[in-house]
Amino acid sequence: MAYENLACKNETRGTHVTNEIKTLTERIDALETRLAYQDDTIETLNQAITAQWKQIDVLTRQLAQLHERLHEAEANAPGPANEPPPHY
Repeated sequence: MAYENLACKNETRGTHVTNEIKTLTERIDALETRLAYQDDTIETLNQAITAQWKQIDVLTRQLAQLHERLHEAEANAPGPANEPPPHY
């Protein structure tokens, strides 16, 4: 009888340990899945940010060129730049 109780306790303990291992394995799998999605998301965001910075760089250069052209046009314009319109 004592042997049967001990065997039953060991079997229950073994089942409990097996269930814990299964639960931990499932949690690790879920974490690995989340990590994979997060890695993919980070890479996608990195690519988007890189493309945006390239576009910002192009636009900044274009703005500087337009600013320079505006100053050249103002310098070469005939007459005072702030001349009031003639009154009729």
